[in-house]
Amino acid sequence: MKYSDLEGKTSADLQAMLKERKTELFTLKIKQKMMQLQNTSELTVARKDIAKINTALTAVAN
Repeated sequence: MKYSDLEGKTSADLQAMLKERKTELFTLKIKQKMMQLQNTSELTVARKDIAKINTALTAVAN
């Protein structure tokens, strides 16, 4: 996901995307603890996506 994809979204859309990504990150962490996660780079991608969404939310708020 690129930041430019998030620029035109509303605050409600961004909140929904944030909730979805946080849930995904939680399940990835659980899979990692249970040794079921094959691609560990998914954790990094999910964290970066959450940061991008938070940045877009801050931009929309201002």
